[in-house]
Amino acid sequence: MYERLSVFAAALWWGSLTSIGFLAVPMLFAHLPNPTLAGNMAARLFAAQTWVSVACCAALLLLSKRRHAERPEAWAQAGLALVIGGMLLALLVQYGVSPRIVARQNLKLWHSVGTAMYAAQWLCAAALLWRLGRREK
Repeated sequence: MYERLSVFAAALWWGSLTSIGFLAVPMLFAHLPNPTLAGNMAARLFAAQTWVSVACCAALLLLSKRRHAERPEAWAQAGLALVIGGMLLALLVQYGVSPRIVARQNLKLWHSVGTAMYAAQWLCAAALLWRLGRREK
């Protein structure tokens, strides 16, 4: 059962990153009347996404503790670094990059950094989901 809950948490994490970052936010910029309005709404969506990411990563860590209690090296191979890295990236974007974007400090640089970190978080979630979804023999 814990394996299924772990897969579910990883799928929720990856799916929420995908839907917000690659669907909802681009649609905001395509359909809202001005970029400022779209940017403000996108910032709110990304802030909410941060907490979804943190909750999913915390759930993955808690579930993995029980699942891998007898074999801790299996959890390290199964993606501890991906979970912690993804959670760290989410928090860094929220508290390190986003305030600079809102303050309009070197906007091009901070948008690029934020995008790269969001993509890295997406890759962490995708790699973890891939690993958890594979059947062990």
